[in-house]
Amino acid sequence: MRKGKEYEILIEKTEFPGFGVGNVEDKKVYVKNALPGQKILGRISKKKDSYAEAKTLEVLEDVNYKIENKCPHFNECGGCTHQFISYEKQLEFKKQQVLELLEQGDIKGFEFLGIEKSPEEFEYRNKMEFTFGDYEKGGELSLGMHIKGKSFGIVTVDSCQIIDEDYRKILSSVLKYFREKNLPQYKVMKHEGFLRNLVIRKAKNTGEILINIVTTSQIDFDFSEITEILRSMPYEGLLTGIIHSVNDSLSDVVAADKVNILFGRDYIIEKLLGLKFIITPFSFFQTNSKGAEKLYSLVRDFMEDSDSKVVFDLYCGTGTIGQIVAPNAKKVIGIELIEEAVEAANENAKLNGLNNCTFIAGDVAKVITQVKDKPDIIILDPPRPGVHPTALKYVIDFNAKDIIYVSCNPKSLVNDLTTLTSEGYVVEKVVLMDLFPHTPHIETVVKLSKKL
Repeated sequence: MRKGKEYEILIEKTEFPGFGVGNVEDKKVYVKNALPGQKILGRISKKKDSYAEAKTLEVLEDVNYKIENKCPHFNECGGCTHQFISYEKQLEFKKQQVLELLEQGDIKGFEFLGIEKSPEEFEYRNKMEFTFGDYEKGGELSLGMHIKGKSFGIVTVDSCQIIDEDYRKILSSVLKYFREKNLPQYKVMKHEGFLRNLVIRKAKNTGEILINIVTTSQIDFDFSEITEILRSMPYEGLLTGIIHSVNDSLSDVVAADKVNILFGRDYIIEKLLGLKFIITPFSFFQTNSKGAEKLYSLVRDFMEDSDSKVVFDLYCGTGTIGQIVAPNAKKVIGIELIEEAVEAANENAKLNGLNNCTFIAGDVAKVITQVKDKPDIIILDPPRPGVHPTALKYVIDFNAKDIIYVSCNPKSLVNDLTTLTSEGYVVEKVVLMDLFPHTPHIETVVKLSKKL
C-alpha cells in the first residue's frame, strides 16, 4: 500500500465518528462518511503502521438503503454528514459504534438502556455560527458553512434544514446588506479583512433571538442601518438583542475582544424542564434544547433517591445539569473553567430560586482540591478530550458512592471508564441520547457505583 495510490475498498462497518471501515492488503482503512455495503474507489491520504485513511473518489457499488437528502446544500455543506440515510439507520449506526468501543475497552456487565432519539429531526438547533467568505477565490461574498472537503470556501446555506425559518431569514438579510456595502471578508492566512461571522441563538422553548455580527476592528463601520433592518423584520420568535462583537484573534475562532450592544440585551433566556437559563453570547449551552431536556432527565433519573446528598457538577458550563438536579439534592457544587459561564450559572440559580447551588470558576483539576465538601454523587460532563488526568485522580480520591458521566466523545469516555473501573467503580447503566441528527456525534450517559 502506498500513499496516493488508488484502491477499490469494500466498506464492511462503521466506526465512531462516522467512518466507514474496509480492508486493503490486510490493513484497516478508514473512509469518512462511507456506508457499510458500499464499494468505493479511494485514494490513500494517510498511512500509519496499523491503519490507513482514504478519500472517496467514486462510489462503484452503492447501498439500497440511501434516501434523498432533504437539504439542498447537503452535498456541499460541511455541517451535516448523514442526511442520505434514514434517521432510524443513523441511530442504528451510532448505537453499534458506541457499543463496539465499550466492548473494545472491556467495559461490560452493564444494563444497556438503548438509544433515545432527538425529539426533532430537523430545525432542532438553538445556535448557529455562520462564516463570511467566498464560494470561489475572489468571488461574490457568501455567508454560511465551510465547503465539504475544502480548506477554504464558504457555501451560503440560506435553505439549511437543521435551523428554522428565522435563522434563514436573518442570514439572507445580513448577506444581502453586506454584499451591497461591498465590505471585505476576513482572510485568516493574511489576517486582513472585516466581516468574520454571524452567530444566531434562538431559544427553542421561549423563542428569544440574539443576533451577533462578528468583525475585526480594521474598518470603522456604522451598524445602525443593519440594526434597523433586522429590527423591522417579522419573526416567528422574539428578537431580544442585536450585538456587534469585535474579534481581532489571528485564529479562525469565534471570540470577542469587545461586545457592543446595538439593540436590546446581550443574552437570551431559555427554559428547560421548568427552569430558566440565561444564555450569553459565548457561553456553552446544548445546541438542541428539546434533546437537552431528555438528556438531563436521564441524568436526573440515574440519581435516584438523592434528597440528602451532596452533588458535584464538574465542567458545569452555565449550570444546567446542576440546577435541574438541585431540587433532588441537598447541595450542588458546580465547577467550570469559563468565568462568564459561571457568572451566568450563579445568575440562573438566583433566577430559579435555588439556594442550594454554588458555582465556582476555575480549572476543575485545581479547584477540586480546594472544595471542603465531600460528594455523594459526582456528575462529570467534560469537553471532548475527557476528564483531565489530574482531575480524574481527585474524582477517584473523593470516593463518591455514585458517578454519572455525560460524554460527547465515546472514545475519551472509554479511556476514563477504564481508569474508574480499575479503581473500584462498576459500570451499572448506559444510555445513549442523540442530540445531533444527521451528524456522527452522540451523547452517552453512564451510571457508575463504587464497589462495596
